[in-house]
Amino acid sequence: MVLKKREMSTTENEGVYTDFSNDMTYGEYLQLDKILSSQKGLSDHHDEMLFIIIHQVSELWMKLMIHEINAAISSISTGDFQTSFKQLARVSKTQIQIIQAWDVLSTLTPSEYLEFRDQLGQASGFQSYQYRMIEFALGYKTDHVLQIYKKEPTLQRELEKAYIAPGLYDVSIKALANAGFEIDQRLLERDYSITYTPNQSVNKAWLEVYKNVNKYWNLYQLGEKLVDIEDCLQQWRFRHMKTVERIIGFKRGTGGSSGVSYLKKVLDHRFFPELWDIRTEL
Repeated sequence: MVLKKREMSTTENEGVYTDFSNDMTYGEYLQLDKILSSQKGLSDHHDEMLFIIIHQVSELWMKLMIHEINAAISSISTGDFQTSFKQLARVSKTQIQIIQAWDVLSTLTPSEYLEFRDQLGQASGFQSYQYRMIEFALGYKTDHVLQIYKKEPTLQRELEKAYIAPGLYDVSIKALANAGFEIDQRLLERDYSITYTPNQSVNKAWLEVYKNVNKYWNLYQLGEKLVDIEDCLQQWRFRHMKTVERIIGFKRGTGGSSGVSYLKKVLDHRFFPELWDIRTEL
């Protein structure tokens, strides 16, 4: 039996490439040497590895989200709705992965975290520039966070560029205007560095879209994709808040934020307000 198993194994592996003397390997393509050597803890505590990996993985997922959101903004701007739907759907699926990451981090107990928390100094997830890029792309602009990145001028310039750029909802509103809806002209020419606030003309347009789904199918699909993204982002924020509360209670965050109190406050913000309001009006 052992000989037969060996024979089968050999047969199944025939044709497998094993000589990489002059060819690129899987690990080289993914630069795994860099990725897998980047978990450098500041303590000897066993659970710091979990803490680092969860945050690194989340940052990688956020990189993909930014990549897809920016692509969707370009697609919507040119009227390529079908491509934008694929891109936005990928954002939502990626968000699910980040939401589930909190379940893994929540296995870290308060006592375990206290063993290495002081080693973090002032470093905090509050300083995640990619998360700020996502917020900016979704229309939530807060200028005070830009001060955090003075240490890295190149990074600060990228954030400032995103801060004044039109976001996902801005190009969606322009798509409504391009479809013939009467959108407040001041809104179409607004300062994009200011966080978006509800507008009656946008509310009226979305309401018409949802009342005439077949006529405005692309816009209807776009509206639902935006709702998917906001729904998932709020779930992520909620799981973030509950995980923080579970691990450190109502202590201040390592970066100086109010911790759970701050996280509860941002839960009240709505990125695409009219798309939620019309559900009551329909």
